[in-house]
Amino acid sequence: MEKRLGIGFVGSGFITRFHMQSFQAVRDADVLGVWSPNPEHAEAAARHARSLEVGACRAFASLAELVCAPEIDALWICGPNDRRVEQMEEIAALLGAGRAELRGLACEKPLARNVAEARRMLELVRRAGVPHGYLENQVFAPSLVRGREILWKRGAALSGRPYLARTAEEHSGPHEAWFWQGERQGGGVLNDMLCHSVEAGRFLLTEPGMPRQSLALRSVSAQIASLKWTRPEYAELLRRSMPGVDYQARPAEDFARATLRYADEGGRDLLVEATSSWSFVGAGLRLSFELLGPEYSMQVDSLQTSCRVFFSRNLREAAGEDLVEKQNAEQGLAPLIDNEAAWYGYEAENRHMVRSFRRGEPPAETFQDGADVVEILMTCYRSAEEGRVIAFPAPGIESFLPQVATGRWRP
Repeated sequence: MEKRLGIGFVGSGFITRFHMQSFQAVRDADVLGVWSPNPEHAEAAARHARSLEVGACRAFASLAELVCAPEIDALWICGPNDRRVEQMEEIAALLGAGRAELRGLACEKPLARNVAEARRMLELVRRAGVPHGYLENQVFAPSLVRGREILWKRGAALSGRPYLARTAEEHSGPHEAWFWQGERQGGGVLNDMLCHSVEAGRFLLTEPGMPRQSLALRSVSAQIASLKWTRPEYAELLRRSMPGVDYQARPAEDFARATLRYADEGGRDLLVEATSSWSFVGAGLRLSFELLGPEYSMQVDSLQTSCRVFFSRNLREAAGEDLVEKQNAEQGLAPLIDNEAAWYGYEAENRHMVRSFRRGEPPAETFQDGADVVEILMTCYRSAEEGRVIAFPAPGIESFLPQVATGRWRP
């Protein structure tokens, strides 16, 4: 336990920088390396880490060099979804050959693009024999964690367990082109963001101290739609701003919703209502959660902040994201999130992962949870395509590929 954990990042994009920012609040770990297929991006990410003073980070020339570097004790896999299995294959091979030794592997959400890939990721990490964590930040969000704790301690103890969770993540669209491409990302907004809402809902309904498997998923009902980005003017905007993205020819959904019916230990029905959207127009990224029980409820909304600022129409500023992620305006009354890395759960998530890896223990969220979520998401896609409720587990889901991911979806 004396040695600080040396962290290496696979990938150098937006989410890597968010994680790096969060490490300012993580003890006993240093960000020491980053690799990207784009050397310039890797160098920029390394400079960013050093500017935050979270470690003497350097860019590595190859993934193998990063994995085998003696100062790297754990990896955070944060690159594009279509590279996950390939990278995990190389990491596992290096570990299996004795060329590298790691104390932990963490993978950003979603674990994979489909069930077959998710199960391959799980197989590889188990074969490597390394503690593994699934990076689902929302279940570590302080307001969510504290609200759940209070409701279970007071409300559930006196009147019975909660029975309905509503969860949503909404914003105006991703930062990078590959997120918009179904074949690379694995789908559209359902795969990209409903993964958060599905796991947050399951987290809220699970009794503290009990495993996720204490809830049994019985059925899934889902719908997807393209509400905004296939309109001609917005499809053209995407084509101009996101290289390789053509929503007239190969669209992906920008809205998704799902109802998940669980059963608790006594066989009673529990529901999760989950929503995600890339067609939301508001101040910026909005996360919302509700938990309801017999005599109590909880509400969380990320845009109901303790600080709001106002800028008059006489001010003209360049577009930015200094108030809130996915910020949509620079004028008027706007919410300000003072520490997004903390509010969204990244700080607590990474503290937990570092502590678990240093102790050699499995984190609260593992690759198994990530694989479970991917199976739920693929069942949601099947439900949306077939227009019916799907019993869970769904036969043949391992070979299922969403129409969105294969370019066959026509809204």
